[in-house]
Amino acid sequence: MSAAPTPAAAAPIRVPAGTTAEQALKDAGVALKGPDGAVVVRDLATGDLRDLAWSPEADADVDPVPAASPEGRAVIRHSTAHVLAQAVQDLFPGTRLGIGPPVENGFYYDFDPEKPFTPEDLQALEKRMQQIVRAGQRFARRDIADDDARAELAHEPYKLELIGLKGSAPDPAHPAAEGADVEVGGAQLTMYDNLDARTGDRVWTDLCRGPHLPRTSGIPAFSLTRSAAAYWRGSEKNPQLQRVYGTAWESREAHKAYLEQLAEAERRDHRRLGAELDLFSFPDEIGSGLAVFHPKGGVVRRELEAYSRRRHEEAGYSFVNTPHISKARLFQVSGHLDWYAEGMYPPMQLDEERDAGGAVRRQGQDYYLKPMNCPMHNLVFGSRGRSYRELPLRLFEFGTVYRYEKSGVVHGLTRARGFTQDDAHIYCTPEQMGGELRSLLDFVLGLLADYGLADFHLELSTRDPEKSVGSDESWEVATEALRQAAVDSGLELVPDPGGAAFYGPKISVQARDAIGRSWQMSTIQVDFNLPERFGLEYTAADGSRQRPVMLHRALFGSIERFFAVLTEHYAGAFPAWLAPVQVTAVPVTDDQVPYLGDVALRLRERGIRVEVDDSDDRMQKKIRNASKQKVPFVLIAGATDAEAGAVSFRFRDGSQRNGVPVDDAVDAVAAWVAARHNADPTAETPLGRS
Repeated sequence: MSAAPTPAAAAPIRVPAGTTAEQALKDAGVALKGPDGAVVVRDLATGDLRDLAWSPEADADVDPVPAASPEGRAVIRHSTAHVLAQAVQDLFPGTRLGIGPPVENGFYYDFDPEKPFTPEDLQALEKRMQQIVRAGQRFARRDIADDDARAELAHEPYKLELIGLKGSAPDPAHPAAEGADVEVGGAQLTMYDNLDARTGDRVWTDLCRGPHLPRTSGIPAFSLTRSAAAYWRGSEKNPQLQRVYGTAWESREAHKAYLEQLAEAERRDHRRLGAELDLFSFPDEIGSGLAVFHPKGGVVRRELEAYSRRRHEEAGYSFVNTPHISKARLFQVSGHLDWYAEGMYPPMQLDEERDAGGAVRRQGQDYYLKPMNCPMHNLVFGSRGRSYRELPLRLFEFGTVYRYEKSGVVHGLTRARGFTQDDAHIYCTPEQMGGELRSLLDFVLGLLADYGLADFHLELSTRDPEKSVGSDESWEVATEALRQAAVDSGLELVPDPGGAAFYGPKISVQARDAIGRSWQMSTIQVDFNLPERFGLEYTAADGSRQRPVMLHRALFGSIERFFAVLTEHYAGAFPAWLAPVQVTAVPVTDDQVPYLGDVALRLRERGIRVEVDDSDDRMQKKIRNASKQKVPFVLIAGATDAEAGAVSFRFRDGSQRNGVPVDDAVDAVAAWVAARHNADPTAETPLGRS
């Protein structure tokens, strides 16, 4: 679900010294209930979020943070995560606590229980959470000294470890730890006590940086969704904990809408549809994250690639092909072995030669499966002298790469270990860079729209100084060029600080699908670094040797991932031009099989993928089978149709058009497919007309 906009405050609200933020909001007439009600405030002097119980020592100006804002939802979810932790320790005494941060659309909490949680356990936990919410316990914050926290939490080893991290650099392997329990790098530890609404007695406590809702009864709607194994702080070297996931929202209506979206996403899951429609599979014999495409999936993939290839040829790209493996030296030059080794498969030791006695005559060397295509494209550019007249040089490849993703993050086709990128690298002069970026972004957006995606926004990923190479000046120039291209597109631009690759900043095209989910699609990166590392040059107009600018661009991201996104976007009902089977011909009786065979032959002559269902099934079952396989056109013929030289059209929405002459039917199907419509035809559609 998209986040509700935060209502703009007319003016900052003054919280007098000694007065709580909650009282100041009440005095100012600010709502404290409902989706627009404030759940915390933002201290305008520091930018920090504060509990409504916060009472400043000096007058302070604040802005209210409503429940339906992204930050308000995060507070609701963080508070719900702590209610979950309390419920777990109520029902499963002795369970040790990890962390419980808010995440996109929900929250999780990591636990170390005696045994893994079952679905029945989650039901019991949710029931206990509802009791805690109804009890209206008050969240109360208190500062605590490190030694006192260690004494109070002596039975919580994971919390003690987090206390030990205080003052250290954030752990990149587990950034959630920074936002959940301990402010890594901070100077003051805080605890949150849950107090009985009637007596004020402490009923539960946790180490947490907050902020939280005033009371548990302020949680409007929540549910637990699943549990899974998770390594402590994201490292396989650490103990494996139980992670319980949930979702929480600012209203029952928002919660219901999200659960409906979740159910719809489950129905659209590409892994499920891939099996039902016989598109692809993941054989255990091959390995995790490595897909095989079946004939029907192969058709869709071929059509995706064929149209992309055609558009790239029209746009002046040159096609290249490069090997799947390379000597280690190539990735040493590119920097991947310095910056990306953990994402690469282990090396293969090859080329060793021994004599008859077994003595080594020639030392072997390491070869790697390639994780990226760019180093090899640089070798193509550098294979001979280049002139400025050749620039921009646009190299393109459907290049298969391999990345050693951890098994826990592999997810169908969207996070695979082997996949094919529609990879392009553009080499241009510095003067050409701005125009090339603008035209490149237009090309990317136009091609994605041709496949039926149209709701876009952009992300600009900038430098992480700790994980990057190159000069500050080159990064600034590259980042500004990308920013300007993004601004010129007119699309919303969202910052992604520190999210760039080690060699340069990037723009990511984010596309929303049919049910409102956002997917990262194309990426465009500016790179001054790799041309330097590979010594790439071109001869300028004045005869001098100059360094080209390198632009990286993957339009689909990967063929596999794009396949998955489109499968879920269309719920498996691909547009007619992409559908594995475009027409199924269904005879009323066996007598019409030869007649429909002739119709099918005429369709095939027009390039249409057609099957005649001559099975022993009854006509109604044949139609149901075609519907389950989401075939765009079903042509039905009985004796009367055969005598009249006609067929009946049946469409995916269940509508039908009868008595259509065969010539018109063939022309209509061929024209609809050739026009590359992404919408479905219906009985009311003027078939054959663009």
